[in-house]
Amino acid sequence: MKAEALRELLALLDDEIPAAVELRHRLHGVPELGAQEHVTIALVEAALPVEGQRFAGTGRLVSIGDPVLDTVWVRAELDGLAIKERTGAWFAAAGDTMHACGHDVHLAALVALARAAHRMRTRLPARLTAVFQPSEERHPSGALALVDAPGLAVGVRAAVAAHVHPELPWGGLGIEPGAVNAAADAVHIVIEGAGGHAAYPHHATDPVLALAHLVIGLNGLVGRRVDPTRAATLTVGSVRAGTAENIIPDRAEAKITFRALDEDDQDRLRDAVTRMAAGIAEAHGCDASLTFPKSEPALVNDEGLARAARSLAEQVGFGIAPPWRSCGGDDFAHYRAVCPSLMIFVGLRGAPGFTQVPLHQPDFLPPDAAVAATARALALGYVSSL
Repeated sequence: MKAEALRELLALLDDEIPAAVELRHRLHGVPELGAQEHVTIALVEAALPVEGQRFAGTGRLVSIGDPVLDTVWVRAELDGLAIKERTGAWFAAAGDTMHACGHDVHLAALVALARAAHRMRTRLPARLTAVFQPSEERHPSGALALVDAPGLAVGVRAAVAAHVHPELPWGGLGIEPGAVNAAADAVHIVIEGAGGHAAYPHHATDPVLALAHLVIGLNGLVGRRVDPTRAATLTVGSVRAGTAENIIPDRAEAKITFRALDEDDQDRLRDAVTRMAAGIAEAHGCDASLTFPKSEPALVNDEGLARAARSLAEQVGFGIAPPWRSCGGDDFAHYRAVCPSLMIFVGLRGAPGFTQVPLHQPDFLPPDAAVAATARALALGYVSSL
C-alpha cells in the first residue's frame, strides 16, 4: 500500500513543480517575521485547492482526503528572519527581512504536495493535513500554539516535516532516529550595579566588568558541565551596556542561547547558567536577573517513522546521507508531545547553482531544484506514516 500510494503521489507531484517554483519566487520576495505573515499566507492560500482552518493567527490547517480517516500533519514554516538579503537573486527581498532558512522552499514544496494529494483525494490511505505554521523563528512558538490548541490534534497519527540543509550532500536525506536537533534555550541576562564617572570607578559598582567576567565564564561552561562525548553548545550573541566611554552605567545585559541534544544536559546547563550569573554578579557587588523567553525541547525523530522512511528513500530518488545531528533548534520538536514525529533533512551541499553558505546568513539561497527535492521528501514522510 505504501509503495503504490507513493508512486501515484510522486507522479502527480511532478506536474505541480513548475508552479511551485514560481510560487517560491513570489514567497521569497515578500518575507515576513513571525506572527506577521499576512502576505505570505495569502499567497499560499491562493495556490491551494481547498480552504484551511485558522490557528495562531496566520496559521492554516488544510486537510485533504476522507474526513473519517486519521490524518498526517505535514508542516512548513511561514516566517522569515530579520536579515537583509544580499544574494543578488532577481527575486530577492528588498527590505530588512529575508528567507535565510529555506522556509520559502518548504512552503512551495508543501503547496505542491497538497495540490497533488487533492488530485488523488479519494484514494488517499490517510488524510494529508498541510500545516502552514507561523512563528518558527521567534517567540511565541507557532508549533506550541498548535499542539496546545484544544481538539486540533485529535486523530493525528503522525507529524512530518522537511528542512533543506547545506551541511548534507545534494541527493542525500538525513533521516536519523532519535534526537536530531538540540533542546534550545534563549536567555536574557541583566546585571545591575551602580553607575558613576569613569574617573572615579571606586564610587561605582560596575556592571560592565561583572558582565565581562560572566561572558568569559559562560563560554567555558559547556566544557565543564557536559560529557565531552555528547553535543552541546553555548553562545553569547548580544551584549549591551552604557551610552558613553566616560560613564559607568547602572546596567549591562546579554542575550545567550545554549543547546544540548540530551535534555538532561540542557537542564544541567540551565541550572549552571543561573548559578554562574548570580555568583559572578554578587562577587562584583551587583545583582543578576535572568529571563528565559524561549525554550524548545530536543527534536526527536520517532524510530518507527525513521525506519520506514529510510526503507522507501530510494523510491523517491534519494540516498541516505551520512549520520548527522546538529545543535540547531526547531520548534517542530513540540509536535512529538501529541503524536510521533519525523524531521527529514534535504541536503544542499553540491547542488547545481548552490553557493555553499550556512543557514541564517544573508547570502543563503537554495536553488530552485530544492523545491522538488523537498516536496519529494515531504511525500516520503507522509507515506512513511501510513
